[in-house]
Amino acid sequence: MTAPEPAAGAAPDATPDVRPFDALLLVSFGGPEKPEDVVPFLENVTRGRGIPKERLEEVGEHYFLFGGRSPINDQCRALLAAIREDLAGAGIDLPVYWGNRNWDPYLADTLQQMAEDGITRAACFVTSAYSSWSSCRQYRENLWDAIEPLGGPAGSPVQLQKLRHYFNHPGFVEPNVDAVLAALSELPEDVRADVHLVFVTHSIPTAMSATSGDPERHWEEGSAYVAQHLDVARTITARVAEETGTQHEMALTYCSRSGSPHVPWLEPDVNDHLTELHGAGARAAVVIPVGFVSDHMEVVYDLDTEALATAEELGLPAARAATAGTDPRFVAMVRDLLVERAALERGEEVAPAATGEIGPMWNVCPVGCCANPRAERPALCGRDTPASV
Repeated sequence: MTAPEPAAGAAPDATPDVRPFDALLLVSFGGPEKPEDVVPFLENVTRGRGIPKERLEEVGEHYFLFGGRSPINDQCRALLAAIREDLAGAGIDLPVYWGNRNWDPYLADTLQQMAEDGITRAACFVTSAYSSWSSCRQYRENLWDAIEPLGGPAGSPVQLQKLRHYFNHPGFVEPNVDAVLAALSELPEDVRADVHLVFVTHSIPTAMSATSGDPERHWEEGSAYVAQHLDVARTITARVAEETGTQHEMALTYCSRSGSPHVPWLEPDVNDHLTELHGAGARAAVVIPVGFVSDHMEVVYDLDTEALATAEELGLPAARAATAGTDPRFVAMVRDLLVERAALERGEEVAPAATGEIGPMWNVCPVGCCANPRAERPALCGRDTPASV
């Protein structure tokens, strides 16, 4: 199944219907834009965790290696421009806003601007494709915080609905397939048939992983977060086999572990896995940042800087696959999710696009989904969202 192509020059009667939405909100993590932003940004990210400033400065060295500027905001600007162009090409006249959790433009400021602009109902596209507290519910908590000054979910002039998870949408999967094929072509021809596919995502505490997703749904892997990543990894591996005729060995690995060493996090670390592969006689590897939609700091530092250096030290030929970024299929996926959700809001039947075995995800987060590991907090866009607190 392929993602819908951008409908440039579509006839007026073919224009997708996005009612009742009158805006789209791009929601992202945010990142520092200059060296003096780094520690304040990290303080925002870790607020309430009691992490000493000295430790934040140590972590900040990753950013200082790149001039104190995270790539994520520029990537959001590029995605924002691409979404606007795609919507306009499809004949959809809809303003697109952008708000971050942890840095300017902050969600609260963006929501205030949307209210002043007369926006009444916006769909939210989050640049995180999977289920967990840090990759879903925390965004929903931040949306609650941003809308509370406007009157909360009951009184705000701007109402928000979050678009569904898209890890298995063909508009995300197919760009990743092509990225793996391109990375394979970078490796010596005599090792390509023996390349191991090393899928990478952000590690999270195992306790957070265990409470990810719908608590009423059985996940064979014991975690929605792990199950979703494995589902898309298997799909990409199968698609690569279709294109190359080679069934590559694959594994899911993790990066960017942080926090106390006494708290268990998801493993194996990508560097440890590459070391094990080399020890077992592997001839080459492709590192695939399947947990990320664009080249975040975790990609350019943890993978491009650390993991590829590990492979080089081992003498293991390795290449890093590209992220979806602004691939036209990924951008068109945003439109597809918007049109799909708009139809559901109007009470119409839809056939959601999805690959793999899990199937399309929920449109409204279930009760108890991705529980906050530290303290229960109200969150928007869920079946357990309170009208007021």
